[in-house]
Amino acid sequence: MEKGKILQTMRRHGVTLAVFGALMTGMTAVVNMLTKPTIEHQALLQQKKLFDEVIPSDVYNNDMQKECYNVTDPALGSTMIHPLYLARKDGIPVAAVIETTAPDGYAGAIQLLVAADFHGKVYGTRVMEQHETPGLGDKIEVRVSDWIKGFAGKIVNGPTDTRWAVKKDGGMYDQFTGATITPRAVVRSVKRTALFIETVPSQLSHLTPCGARDE
Repeated sequence: MEKGKILQTMRRHGVTLAVFGALMTGMTAVVNMLTKPTIEHQALLQQKKLFDEVIPSDVYNNDMQKECYNVTDPALGSTMIHPLYLARKDGIPVAAVIETTAPDGYAGAIQLLVAADFHGKVYGTRVMEQHETPGLGDKIEVRVSDWIKGFAGKIVNGPTDTRWAVKKDGGMYDQFTGATITPRAVVRSVKRTALFIETVPSQLSHLTPCGARDE
């Protein structure tokens, strides 16, 4: 008899826990559903803020965030898919903003956002993710120094443009004291990315929109 009561008690507790778990799962799902639009909206606002830092608003008048394409190319520093956002002026493609990778940073890959037109002119660059040494390599971050702003307005005159290097290598960009590898990696990546962006007009009809599934 005592054993039966114990079993009944265990069953009741089991049912209670199951109901409680189901309720918590349901509440979590509801909270996620309610907060997802807000989170997505904030992410879009942050992205737009970053776009405004790398490309002047008078260069384009379309909604770049709605003109996203998936691109892959060794020039972008990795084999992964890189989002490219197309800038148009009165319907005409004029520039692009692209998430690119500098694979050879001191502490690993550096993720960058680069904006350039189709003639080699760089509008701006910002770091999206990096793991460089604090106080040395992290000077590529705009919150630490203005070094990264030095790309704005610079022009890449083809693959053999030797000015696109740090001064230690005969180029026009400052390196950091005690940290040459990091700025060297960023300069190389921005140059390669700007050259890639020059090829975008010829690829437009073949680009896959972001979110589209391959058939």
